[in-house]
Amino acid sequence: MRFTGGLRVWDSRSVPREPDEDLQIAPERNVELKAADSDPQLSLAVCLGLGAADHGELRQTDTYFRARHGGLKLREQHPGRPQLVQFLRTESSVERESQYRLAWVDDGPSTRAALEQALGVVGQVRKMRRLLIWEGVRIHLDQVDGLGRFIELEAVAPPQSDLNDEQAKVARLRSALGISDDRLVALGYAELLYGRLHFGGTAKARRRRSGSALAVPRPRNRLS
Repeated sequence: MRFTGGLRVWDSRSVPREPDEDLQIAPERNVELKAADSDPQLSLAVCLGLGAADHGELRQTDTYFRARHGGLKLREQHPGRPQLVQFLRTESSVERESQYRLAWVDDGPSTRAALEQALGVVGQVRKMRRLLIWEGVRIHLDQVDGLGRFIELEAVAPPQSDLNDEQAKVARLRSALGISDDRLVALGYAELLYGRLHFGGTAKARRRRSGSALAVPRPRNRLS
């Protein structure tokens, strides 16, 4: 498929950074953790106290498309350029490995329309994200429409990493932030909003979506 303006790679190990021109083949990896956040101001203060760099707020809209393997989403954000994200995660509420490919997209609306027609939409997630970086770990303080407030930790791993260093950094941040087991969240935002469809969906969900590739399912009731 040809996208307007083409696709270019975002190197997630440096934030922010202009993308390289070469197509990324091997997926990136990170160790990530998600938790409910009852006190975002305290979380922000703790992260800044550790020396995290504050990259400000991003208004993001993630549109998820049907995918045969893992997940596929288009992220449109302000400020910033749209990104196409293909990902595969293990299911765990504690630190887990995620593999993903990121590509810049020059024309978000046209790309979204093309993918909606070709693949169909699973759902859409809108959020306000405060982005901080600490020792290569991305810290996301998120306010998600229809869900509430969360904190995400994503430690990006170099290709040769055995992930021990990344797991240790996430564990250190978790301890500093006081994230207890009962606050951990195993599912992604789209799964929390629309159910565990695994982006391909059950037979019932596929029948519900078959009427229109453009239709976005209605979210479930707000989760506390």
